[in-house]
Amino acid sequence: MLYDFYGELLNEHQKKIYEDVVFNDMSLTEIAKEEGISRQGVHDLIKRCDKILRDYEEKLHLVEKFNTTKKDVTLIKELLEKFMSGGNRELIDEVITVADKILDEI
Repeated sequence: MLYDFYGELLNEHQKKIYEDVVFNDMSLTEIAKEEGISRQGVHDLIKRCDKILRDYEEKLHLVEKFNTTKKDVTLIKELLEKFMSGGNRELIDEVITVADKILDEI
C-alpha cells in the first residue's frame, strides 16, 4: 500500500526494480542479470526503497489517514443500513458525528 501512495516519488530506476520484485515476482538474481548490477545491489536498492516509502508515510501519514477514513465510511454505511431497517434517529446523529470527524480530518 505504501507503494500505491508514494511509488511515484521514487525515481524511474527505483520504481522499475521495486515493481519487478513486488509485482512481477522476479528474483533478485533475475533482476540483477537484466539490469547488469549485482544481486546485492538489487537487494540494497529494495531495502532503500522500502525505507524511502516508510519515511514518506512517517512524515505524511497518507496511508494511515486513508485507512481511518475507510473505517469511518464503513461505519457510516453500517449505521445507515441499521437506520433503513429500524428508523432510529440516534443512528443518524451518529452518522453526522462520524461525517463531521471525516470532514475535520480533511
